[in-house]
Amino acid sequence: MARIRTKLGAALVGLAALSLSLSACGGGGSDDGGSGGADGEAIDTSNASGDISYWLWDAGQLPAYQACADAFHAANPNVNVKISQYSWDDYWGKITNGFVAGDAPDVFTDHLSKYGEFVSQDQLVPLDATLAKDGFNTNQYQPGLADLWVGQDGKRYGLPKDFDTTAIFYNQSLVKAGGYSASDLQDLQWNPTDGGSYEKVIAHLTMDTNGKRGDEAGFDKSKIKVYGLGLDGGSGGNGAGQTQWSMYTGSTATPWTYTDKNPWGTHYNYDQPQFQEAFGWFKSLIDKGYMPSVAQVTGQDESSIFTAGKYAMVTNGSWNTNALAGNKDLAVGLAPNPVGPSGKRASMYNGLADSIWVGSKNKPAAAKWVEFLGSPDCQNIVGEKSVVFPAIPSATEKAQAAFKSKGIDVSPFLVQVQDKTTFLFPITDHAAGITNILQPAMDNVLSGKAEVSSLTEANDQINQLFQ
Repeated sequence: MARIRTKLGAALVGLAALSLSLSACGGGGSDDGGSGGADGEAIDTSNASGDISYWLWDAGQLPAYQACADAFHAANPNVNVKISQYSWDDYWGKITNGFVAGDAPDVFTDHLSKYGEFVSQDQLVPLDATLAKDGFNTNQYQPGLADLWVGQDGKRYGLPKDFDTTAIFYNQSLVKAGGYSASDLQDLQWNPTDGGSYEKVIAHLTMDTNGKRGDEAGFDKSKIKVYGLGLDGGSGGNGAGQTQWSMYTGSTATPWTYTDKNPWGTHYNYDQPQFQEAFGWFKSLIDKGYMPSVAQVTGQDESSIFTAGKYAMVTNGSWNTNALAGNKDLAVGLAPNPVGPSGKRASMYNGLADSIWVGSKNKPAAAKWVEFLGSPDCQNIVGEKSVVFPAIPSATEKAQAAFKSKGIDVSPFLVQVQDKTTFLFPITDHAAGITNILQPAMDNVLSGKAEVSSLTEANDQINQLFQ
């Protein structure tokens, strides 16, 4: 699933213009491959054969899914799956351009922020009739994941492949040097007034080039050697803040939600006081020198900065566990997100799925591959590779055990699911337009160019998209 995954910003920019282009092109493809799938009728997968293409964006997951493709081919020797991997920044542009050009992949890893618009553009094949015909069990996944891929029309457009939550990664050496133990980080508290014990730890772990800590007299915030908390530039300003601030806005005293309902809300809530107070506190960490600025992290890879010892802690997603905690030369620990004014922790709960492009010329093989991807046969393989948490619970357990064998305790990610303190990624229409409005607005706030209250105007502009 994993990913956001969280780099939701730049990749969405072109979708608004693309919608018009697709309309002119007849929706990007109506050929059902002569074997079902058009208008939602069942696809006959019984005699699937031939070649299909499958795209994903996460290089870390490529070996796991190649292993799935090998197992699939062994069971279906008449079908060949060719996997292509592109970086997040290139992936969605290639997908949407492929819709227009008629050469998009047969099957691709899909994201909750994207599929609503793809459905409105008639780019995805409804799976319901095919799954019913093949007796596929859509109730085998972690609670709630399968339902996320049912569109506003009541049709299913993807099978869950994984899920993710967020937690705190910390540099054990820097934490120990700051006088803290692992247990000190397990029950931190935050609030938007003074940041609570969480901000105290962040401040103390921050150090300037003269060796002064953030909570000591003489601290120079203009010359930082180690930031107490890193800033993930990859998901900056996209309106979801999955790895940045969602764990704070999700645990406010008065519960804050992105939209009036989820999925398929029609009114956003970035104008509400509890959101702006939490976001303002998050921005204050930059002002105090405890967290880097947007300019400092733009175009930078957070995992590289963290593993270089420049951040004491980072908040990030479970899909980045190997990148952040898999370095054998750096001892890394995991801690759960801080408890907020609500009295609970909070984490965004996101999940990816695999979808079939409506223009596929080989829908029987594509559908059979999607069913395999969504089955225990593939998800157990993925779990054993310890890269993400597969959507099927038994495969999730295999992933947890595989991470443990590598010395990584991933329970801080899973406790959010067990304690039911997660909230969903906001799923609505107009994703491209929303990002086009929010990205500059949030970046301006974090950069000090605008007040937090300016997000009210941005919120009004977003809600006008639904009029």
